Order: sequence, then C-alpha cells, then structure tokens
Amino acid sequence: MLNVALLGAGRIAGVHATAISTNPGSRLVAVSDINTEAAAKLAAQYGTEARTTDAILADASINAVLIATSTDTHSDLIERATAAGKAVLCEKPVDLSLARAQACQQAVAKNGKPVMIGFNRRFDPNFSALKAALDKGEIGKPELLSITSFDPAPPPVAYIKVSGGLFRDMMIHDFDMANFIMGTAPVSVSAVGSSIVDPAIGAAGDVDTAVVTLTYADGRIAVIKNSRRAVYGYDQRVELLGSEGLLQAQNMLENTVVKSTTAGVTGAKPTYFFLERYMPAYAAEWAAFVTAVTAGSALPVTLADGVAALAMAEAATLSATSGTPVSLASVLK
Repeated sequence: MLNVALLGAGRIAGVHATAISTNPGSRLVAVSDINTEAAAKLAAQYGTEARTTDAILADASINAVLIATSTDTHSDLIERATAAGKAVLCEKPVDLSLARAQACQQAVAKNGKPVMIGFNRRFDPNFSALKAALDKGEIGKPELLSITSFDPAPPPVAYIKVSGGLFRDMMIHDFDMANFIMGTAPVSVSAVGSSIVDPAIGAAGDVDTAVVTLTYADGRIAVIKNSRRAVYGYDQRVELLGSEGLLQAQNMLENTVVKSTTAGVTGAKPTYFFLERYMPAYAAEWAAFVTAVTAGSALPVTLADGVAALAMAEAATLSATSGTPVSLASVLK
C-alpha cells in the first residue's frame, strides 16, 4: 500500500485524487496547495488532511507524491521529493525550460528514486490497443503517422500567457504519443503555426492552430495537427499507415446512436473535453505507476520521456519562428 500525497488542488488534481483514492494499492494521506482553502476543500472531499508541502516532504511515512501544481514548480518539486526519498508522478511538462528539465533529470539520477511523467494518453484503451496491434506486427513496418488533437474551445488568454505556448502545453502530449508509437524520437522537426481562432492569443505571443511534421532517421514521417477550436467537441484521433495495413483510433462519442432517415444519417458528437475523454486513461496511468513502484520494476513512462517531448516542443517553437526545419540534436546540445 502506497501512502500518497497530492501536491496541487486544482482541476487536474481532483482527477488524480479520484485515481489515487479508488486504486486498491494506494491511499491518499495529504493534499497541499498554495491556495490553502482549495487544499482544505479537496482534502475534506476525500477524507484526508491538508498539509504544507514542506510537512509532506519531511514525512517519511509518505511513499510517493503526485505533482499537479503549476508547471513552473515541477522541476523543483521533483528534485525535492526524490531527495526526500519519495517516488514521483508529475504532470506534464517537466518544465517550460528544456535546460532546467535536463538539469532536473541529472539531479534525479543522483537521487535514485523513480519519476514518471503524466502522459496519460499512452494509457487510453484505444491508443494502447493501436500500439499493441503495431507491436504484434499486424500492419508491418509503421511508415506514416497522423495525430489529430483539437480542443473544443481555447483557454483564457491569462492561461495562454503562462502556459509556455501551444507546442509545450498542448502538443507536447502528441509529441510523446509520436515517440510512443514510433518507438523513437525524430531527427527533424518542422512546424508552422498561426493565430486564427482568437487574435488575443496571437497578441499574447502564441499560436492557436499548428501543424508539425516529424521526420525519422529511416525515412518515416509523422504529422501532428493541433487547434484550440473544434466547435463539435474534443477531436482526438490517431491513424498509422504501415507496410501491410492501416490502424486507426477514432473519437469517443457522446453515444453510439445513429439516426437514419430520409433527411440523412446523423450520429453523436465527440465527447466534449479531456475530462470526459480520458478519465479511464488517468486511472490506468495511476495503476501502472502503483504497480511499478510497488514491484520495483521499470516505469512505463520516464523522466527521459518527458525531456524528449519537451525537446521536440522546443524544436517546433524554433521552427515555427524561423520557418525552417530544426534538428532535434541541435536543441539537445
């Protein structure tokens, strides 16, 4: 049984609190947040106590922490928690700065405690089934990957200003998904982005619509499409063309009813947003973390995976600015 503390008490922390509390191998024993009222409220909801982060890290009876705080605190908290002897699951990204994330990776290696980065989409039943079919050789060699990720509506501009930009905040999930499916990182990243959904996003220095092309050492290609607006719902699809076939993971729909009349054939929209779409993935992600930490086995997603995805986001940001492809090696120096 893992005694777990949750650092953070915002929206995503509530999702993680549910995963921790419902898993038979873990127990939520404390919650902390700079907003003490929010921490107290979430702790009361799950029958535990609100404590300070310092008190949590000093408590030897707490085996693991789940970090769901603001991104600018992630690296520091990862280092502090592992130095205190605790296993860590941290929400993405590792940091907004690639150099800081790499420094965190070096510090954690010295601390010797397991750190998993929260790329929950790897644990989505549909995407994991697609990966399993690929690994079984059912479509031969993967050659062309297409990832579509459209949000139903843009976040507030106040969030955009501190998010690190679309490539680090939103597309980073898709960079990790590409690495997960293709089995390796690309050698080159080419990106184009624009602000056509909300002019205020452009004024804040970000883009809301982007396409990235990843090229691999063996000639394979992946294309990622992101938009902050899809009026019909949360659009999350993966398509993989291989030498012997095609794999597709389609959207999750609000229901499976299809109406066919003389007026036409209609069906339900995709689920509205990530909470509806990925709740099973968050539970599976946490279960995988608990299993690995309890057994002392390898984590299914590592801090190195988080750094790799952040490097791709950095390369995409540079490419979108310069208008030229950027080699991944050049940003990892």
